[in-house]
Amino acid sequence: MQLVIELPPREKQIAFNRKRWEEVCADPALADLPHKIETNAHGNVLMMPPASGTHSERQSRILILLHSQLGGYPLPECPVSTVGGVRAADVGWYSDERFPKVKGQIAFEIAPEICVEVVSDRNTTSEMEEKKQLYFEAGGEEVWLCDLTGKMRFFLKSSPGEEASRSVRCPDFPEAIA
Repeated sequence: MQLVIELPPREKQIAFNRKRWEEVCADPALADLPHKIETNAHGNVLMMPPASGTHSERQSRILILLHSQLGGYPLPECPVSTVGGVRAADVGWYSDERFPKVKGQIAFEIAPEICVEVVSDRNTTSEMEEKKQLYFEAGGEEVWLCDLTGKMRFFLKSSPGEEASRSVRCPDFPEAIA
């Protein structure tokens, strides 16, 4: 059976996300949680378990490599306003051309060109597929997944269902993060 969910137009959802994310960021009860926080399309807070040391190390390594190879703006825990709520990419990379369009926004209303998720054993395939589609819909050009072994998987907006052999934006990025 196929389930079809109709979401509001992007502009309306982004305005809703902006207001809701401001509330979430200002909530003192959420400020000291060790969890990564996102929202769904209805504004409900989604909490993920805290990151492991391995997750943090891979996230850092990806940030450093992106900065050394592309410059621009590699950002950790990058809040992206999507039609499915505000999602936080483990790493987002903005070019010098795109970043000024989102600078100062509480949740970025245009996705970074590259959105990276460092997958943990708690993530499901369907969760990663959903995030991939949301990032593409929000303007992302590439979505990268770093799997449990550190292997990098690259997906391009032009063919989101097919894994690419490498990144177009950063073709020299390694196939795996040690």
